[in-house]
Amino acid sequence: MKKIFIITGAGGFLGNNIIRKLQLNEENEIRALVLPGENLKSLEGLRCRIFSGDVTKIQTLTEIFDTPKNADVFVIHCAAVVYIGSRYNAKVYDVNVNGTKNIIDKVLERQAKLVYVCSVHAIPESNDNSTVTEIYEFDPESVEGQYAKTKAETANYVLKTVREKNLNACIVFPSGIIGPYDFGNSHTTQLFIDFADGRLKACVKGGYDFADVRDVADGVINACLAGKKGECYILSNRFASIKELLDMISEVRKTKKLTTILPMWIAKFTAPLSELYYSILKQTPLYTKYSLYTLKPYCSFSNEKAKRELGFNNRDLRETVRDTVRWLEENNRIKKV
Repeated sequence: MKKIFIITGAGGFLGNNIIRKLQLNEENEIRALVLPGENLKSLEGLRCRIFSGDVTKIQTLTEIFDTPKNADVFVIHCAAVVYIGSRYNAKVYDVNVNGTKNIIDKVLERQAKLVYVCSVHAIPESNDNSTVTEIYEFDPESVEGQYAKTKAETANYVLKTVREKNLNACIVFPSGIIGPYDFGNSHTTQLFIDFADGRLKACVKGGYDFADVRDVADGVINACLAGKKGECYILSNRFASIKELLDMISEVRKTKKLTTILPMWIAKFTAPLSELYYSILKQTPLYTKYSLYTLKPYCSFSNEKAKRELGFNNRDLRETVRDTVRWLEENNRIKKV
């Protein structure tokens, strides 16, 4: 039976990487949902049909969901506003919560399968540095930051709709995504750029779990085909400190390693100034009060379930850093050395 994949947020970091993987199978029909007027550079040359629409306006989703009845339809819902700011942002809730509810309504109407791309930020942290595993009840009040709260609320809604309306859906929870083909400016890509261009003179003590976007894309696609209804899957890799990540960049570029590591209290004290500075430049802030909160001395997420049920795998983090640096150089995002 013909397989049709609908990807929301298709022009985004994860979305375009998913399409790059899906197009390798010529039998896949790929439908990409992008915002009206969105820059489509990330989708140039990719084999997909582009549809203009907005997840917060359900009437704009009719065309992309108009599919043959004899086809298997998989909806990969990547569209979201990733937000690390300190002030409340109404758009974050509208897209992340209300937009997802609209997608769910269309999935139910079409009797498709949904893979909802959530985030490990929706899962409460362990207080004793123990390994975090999948959960099935989410409390927005138990996580920090507006982005995490909207993701937790929406995960609850997805699972509730599975139980009450027989929605065919599973949820994936990527950790910190890094890698090539980021045509926007995610926070980790901004970190690569600022360090490579010499603007970053110090880093903070702490780190996170970083996973290659291409491995996450594979995990998402496998969730379409093998993910079980009502199940959750963490797509993580391993913990790496910011210093370790920057050292890897230095090794690839054969440049001097960073030696200055700021105490967290200094970074937190200057975070409001950082937000203001980057807002003036209209760039992604390197750190905010919330992003500093997410950096930990250590954290661990288990991807054993995803490995077992989805065949999820990770490449070495050094390969990810190398490929990211090379891609940024080739696309003139950073200077070659």
